[in-house]
Amino acid sequence: MSSVAASSLPDSSAATKSPRPVLQLVDVRKVFDGFAAVDGISLDIEEGEFVTIVGPSGSGKTTLLRMLAGLESPSEGYITLRGELINDVPSNRRPTCLVFQSLALFPHMTVGDNIEFPLRVRKMAPEERRKRALELMAKVRLPEDYYAKNVMLCSGGEKQRVALARAFAYDPDVLFFDEPLSALDYKLKKLLEKELKDLHRESGKTFVYITHSLEEAMVMSDRIGVMRAGKVVQIGTPEEIYSTPADRFVAEFFGEVNIVPIRRAEGGWVRRDGKPVAVASGVSIDGDEANVVIRPEYMRFVTHEAGADNTLSGTIFNEYSLGSRLQYQVRSRTGRTFLVEVPRAAAWKGDGEVTIGWDAGNAIVVGG
Repeated sequence: MSSVAASSLPDSSAATKSPRPVLQLVDVRKVFDGFAAVDGISLDIEEGEFVTIVGPSGSGKTTLLRMLAGLESPSEGYITLRGELINDVPSNRRPTCLVFQSLALFPHMTVGDNIEFPLRVRKMAPEERRKRALELMAKVRLPEDYYAKNVMLCSGGEKQRVALARAFAYDPDVLFFDEPLSALDYKLKKLLEKELKDLHRESGKTFVYITHSLEEAMVMSDRIGVMRAGKVVQIGTPEEIYSTPADRFVAEFFGEVNIVPIRRAEGGWVRRDGKPVAVASGVSIDGDEANVVIRPEYMRFVTHEAGADNTLSGTIFNEYSLGSRLQYQVRSRTGRTFLVEVPRAAAWKGDGEVTIGWDAGNAIVVGG
């Protein structure tokens, strides 16, 4: 049972206060046998947002989702939905719906019967159920003649659409997604990412999405929360998470990066080899050690004609084709590996030793 009573919730009666978010978590913890799987998370989710939670295995994101969906109760803290405490409200009594990774479709039913299941529970008349099911099938781009098709004869992508249509049949305030695209092939996953984002925009519903895929999170989300060891270590827009990670963990977790360790010295910062490092103005870091983080697309080959604020030398070890771009693996004289990503039209033509570099304004400094 929750340790928080409804009477302990903040007062929202004053007219001067802003409306509550649709979902609010305050100091939420979930403890299993002394281990805090979720450890003190506070988070506001606004009406109509698409919020994605990412993190490595064991970070607590699935436990968090289960509490939001009503499959687990918090050990401490509280969760509200439109200002009402829902800590111990079971999932079937919440105006929410969870789309499982396994989809949980009824294998003996047709597409139409699967979609109509929530409507049948509500005792909606058969003709109204059919009409609503066909409307939802159109929304998720399923042909009308699939209505009588056994769901097990559908492809993986079609089953995903059936599960989405059934979720919308509940008419929930919030839809939760537990890695629903993880089992699909790359091309189908990319198609459904865009369709899911379109569906979110068209419906105006609030989506909370859990995934291991950073690409899914970047493509679909309004905001992304990054979890580590039961805590949300950063939440922000995809651009904020990618361009200004809060620490080295977020930077390395969220895409490929080049890391240059630096230390404070008289007059500024220096690399481990003692060479000065130019950093952006206004950098404020506690302590005497830090890391410069440079994305591969901001690293470039340097020639006499085009310099950079910071440079280092090495040799090209390998080249990788990324479609419209090429990525080079450069090994420095100290044995460290750096990635340089350039448009295919700017492919490096030379061989032997190269000089690579980056400008101070294209890198960030995070704590050590």
